[in-house]
Amino acid sequence: MTTETMDRGEVRRAADWLCLAAAPTFAMMALFSGTSTAGLQGVCGLMHNSSPLSGMTGMYLLMSAFHTTPWLNLLAAARRRV
Repeated sequence: MTTETMDRGEVRRAADWLCLAAAPTFAMMALFSGTSTAGLQGVCGLMHNSSPLSGMTGMYLLMSAFHTTPWLNLLAAARRRV
């Protein structure tokens, strides 16, 4: 199905569902980068006093927090319906 055959409502719904994928994806990436030790011995071995939230893990957590807005909107809409 192409965008020429989809009406604006379908495109909007697809975009709404797609934006819900960002926060959980970044959260999983933060979890994996925070717990993974493969390949980090050479790079991070030099930084003995660095924070575990620095680097990619911190960036992924921050991006996950920034992308929670669609989830909050979805929860607020669900509460209004009840």
